[in-house]
Amino acid sequence: MTQKERRIFLIEYLLRENPNYRDVQMPNDEDEQKNLLRSLMNVRPPQHTSEEFLRIQDSYLQEAIRQRGITDLANLKPATGRGNGDWYVWRGDITTLKVDAIVNAANSGMTGCWQPCHACIDNCIHTFAGIQLRAVCADIMQKQGHKEPIGTAKITPAFNLPCKYVLHTVGPIISGQLTDRDCTLLANCYTSCLNLAAENGVGSVAFCCISTGVFRFPAQKAAEIAVSTVEDWKAKNNSTMKIVFNVFSKQDEAIYNKLMS
Repeated sequence: MTQKERRIFLIEYLLRENPNYRDVQMPNDEDEQKNLLRSLMNVRPPQHTSEEFLRIQDSYLQEAIRQRGITDLANLKPATGRGNGDWYVWRGDITTLKVDAIVNAANSGMTGCWQPCHACIDNCIHTFAGIQLRAVCADIMQKQGHKEPIGTAKITPAFNLPCKYVLHTVGPIISGQLTDRDCTLLANCYTSCLNLAAENGVGSVAFCCISTGVFRFPAQKAAEIAVSTVEDWKAKNNSTMKIVFNVFSKQDEAIYNKLMS
């Protein structure tokens, strides 16, 4: 099957699943088809899926990621000034990064972003990992029986992403003046992810800028906490784990590069 044939199959399958979609028409435009497919995946609850759907979805997503370009950690240049060649700053799409584990800035529900085509990292990771990720997260949360506390973390397979695992953590939401408790909770996010990564034999972790987006944690302070927390954890555990600070904006890249030097 071509990518177009896979995409149309997946859209038609998801439209048939829900009677409320019976009047939705298949767009002719490729980008509109991609947006429709992503939207349908974003709002789909965890439920039974046929093996055929999963097989075609996996082929489609893996090819889509390949076309966007996969970046291997082995090809990144280590940061200078900190560590022994095991610290990196990289600006790019974390869903295309080939490392052992990437960190997802999740919400307390831990089942991904349900807003169609939202640009947040939670939405992007769930979109390109595939619908299996929401199903696994939902199962974890059902067994837990309550929302995920701020500063803790969970680990799941990465499914169709180039990495092996996804570490999901819930960062603090800043609604007023930044407090010491907010800073402690953010540091706990990094520590929880690192502890969980070490327990699962992870040799490299890519951290996104936890809580700095719609959660409104100041970028400079968040980066300082991230670097100092990781540095302290690595020293305490005598760890050689490779750490990537993944950033989206040039401003964040400049902040981390300055902290590295």
